[in-house]
Amino acid sequence: MKGQIVKISSDLHFVSYENEIYPCKCRGIFRKEHITPVVGDYVLFNKDKKLIEKILERKNLFQRPKVSNIDRAFLITSLKYPDFSLNLLDKFIVLMEINKVEPVICITKRDLLSEEEFMPINKILDYYEKIGYRVVYNTELDKLEELLSGVTSVFTGQTGAGKSTLLNKLNPNWNLETGEISMALGRGKHTTRVVELFELFGGKVMDTPGFSSLEFKNYSKEQIRDAFVEFSLYTCIYKDCSHTKEEECVVRKAVSENNILESRYLNYLNFIGEDKNES
Repeated sequence: MKGQIVKISSDLHFVSYENEIYPCKCRGIFRKEHITPVVGDYVLFNKDKKLIEKILERKNLFQRPKVSNIDRAFLITSLKYPDFSLNLLDKFIVLMEINKVEPVICITKRDLLSEEEFMPINKILDYYEKIGYRVVYNTELDKLEELLSGVTSVFTGQTGAGKSTLLNKLNPNWNLETGEISMALGRGKHTTRVVELFELFGGKVMDTPGFSSLEFKNYSKEQIRDAFVEFSLYTCIYKDCSHTKEEECVVRKAVSENNILESRYLNYLNFIGEDKNES
């Protein structure tokens, strides 16, 4: 029968099937063939023997944390403590775009900024919405409930941005552990230690320690370029243009004319190794 791994502890894989959880082990051949099940995997298993027999094809797979089959990622983005980081936000967006996961930008700690402080950030968020990304605030629980329904989601983002706090608001019965913010460092402590998949609002959501692998060394420059979705709105005269040094590149022109957000373009150059400056 078909189930889904919702938690892994040591060599036990907890498989969800028809509202029941079965602690299962894997066939011995898995180790021989270097097959590693992860949270989110759909599997064929024998509920009587409590044995996972096969891992079904994955939609996507991440290594740190080890999770799979994610539809939507809520990028929990703090405006203060820790400070708003466009570089980190774009890293998460690129990672999700490459892996065919829909990013949703979820803003926290809006109350810590004055209207004057928030105004330039609001203009930036308007740009992200303009190019097709959803922006939601952690106080908009009705919108979050709608976005969580019917899909498998993950909450990730800056350490200390409020991932577990938000999940507790969405379902107070979980009482997930949260951490304090270090005022000196401007960031929080990791409090989530085990990846677990929960049912919520007719969908499923993972609480994870966060995506700690945000390097792009395993991806090509072309994959990174294509993950900047607004670049595709412009047709360059050069076939497979890299949008870096080519004369008459329409993407570079769009940046100079403020039609493409400059920080996005500078982050793109940084990610492909063409510019060491981060925005």
